[in-house]
Parts: sequence; structure tokens; C-alpha cells
Amino acid sequence: MSEPATLEIISDGISEDEVIFPPGDILSDEPPLESDIHREQIDLLIRILKLWWRDRQDFYASGNLTIYYSPNQKKSEHFREPRLFCSFGNPKKDRKSWVVWQEDGKYPNLIVEILSSSTTAVDKGLKKQVYQDTFRTPDYFWFDPVTMELQGFHLVDGKYQEIQVTTDGRLWSQQLELYLGVYEGKLRFFTTENQLILSSEELAELERLRAEQAEERAERAEQEIARLREVLRIQGIDLENI
Repeated sequence: MSEPATLEIISDGISEDEVIFPPGDILSDEPPLESDIHREQIDLLIRILKLWWRDRQDFYASGNLTIYYSPNQKKSEHFREPRLFCSFGNPKKDRKSWVVWQEDGKYPNLIVEILSSSTTAVDKGLKKQVYQDTFRTPDYFWFDPVTMELQGFHLVDGKYQEIQVTTDGRLWSQQLELYLGVYEGKLRFFTTENQLILSSEELAELERLRAEQAEERAERAEQEIARLREVLRIQGIDLENI
């Protein structure tokens, strides 16, 4: 399995006293989202992943969060803002940004960009190149919530190779060990058994429907018992004496 890059600090003759070490709570500097559709899509994916990996303490997922990766440890240079990224191996905690040199030099294991008219060229060009050559992020996907275009890449020998689409129109993520596919106009995750991974709202609705069905079955059973009792009563059979 491919592993993301780790940051190599370049000194260029600079002494430790001259290197700028930003604080750990550097604020994110992401561009605005294009629409509610984009915001809802990103939020949905993040919430589902956090729920799916809720028992893991070495997993982090976020979106629209700036990744700072300057070899000189400067906030003013070398940063990107993936719409969604995931990392394995770092502590599970809230962050204001992802500062590579404060994360043991770790880059994301997976990145998903949500395309828009203003970002498509960069997402398919410059960002893809950066994620391949600098981040060396093993899995990179992009999805257009308007056209439903979905494409994925896996890092092989330092170069992105396009992930082949399954007969169900889904793409396999080696990092997540899950499929990505479109369901009801949204990018979603699927298990190896092709089961849709539900959100917390969908799980709650499923439980509500199950409870409702169980109640309906119980009511029908009570009605059937009452009917049989009445039939037996008409036939002169006293159930109390049976």
C-alpha cells in the first residue's frame, strides 16, 4: 500500500533561530464554497467517515482546512486547501489547520476535491500535480456535484494511475478500503459488499421505520388473536378451560 510523503525540512544554511515556527493553532485559509450543494456534499462525507471510523483514535478527516507544508516551516508559503482529506496515524483531535511539520511530517492518505466552475482547472491540473509529486497522497478523487463526474487516482511508483470503474460505476479506495460512488445525486461510500454506508440521520430513520414496522406487526398479531378468540367464543369454546 502506498504511503503519503513526510515533510523534509530544507535548511539552506538557515540556523534554527532564524526559522519561523508558527503556533499550532494556525487558522485555515480556504477559499469560499461555490454553493450549498458543495457545502452539503463535503459535510455529508466528513460526517459519514467520522461515524464509520468512530472507534479509531488514529484517524482524522476534515474539509476546507488549509494544509501548510513549507519545508522552511513558514505559513506564508506552500499551502493548499483540499475540500476533503483523511489521514491515518495521527492523533484524533480537533484542528484549526493541518500543519505538516507539526504532524510528524505527515501528509493526507486520501484527498477528495469537489469540482466547481471556478476550481475545476486547478483541481485537475496544479492540485493533482502537487498531491502526486509533493504530498504523494496515495488516493486522489474528484467529484462534480452538478455533472456527476467522478474520477479517482492511485499512486503507483510515484505517479497517479487512474482507478478503473466497477460495473456499478464505483471507484475503490485502497486507503479507506471502501468504494466511492454516486447515490441519489451525492457522492457516497460503500462497503466491500456494496452496501451503502449510512449517515447518522439515515440510521435514525432506519431505526424509526423498524420500530414502526415492529409496532404494526404487534398490532396485527393482537388483532388476529382477538379474531380467533371471537371465533372460538361463537363455537362455544371457552379458552379459559383449555
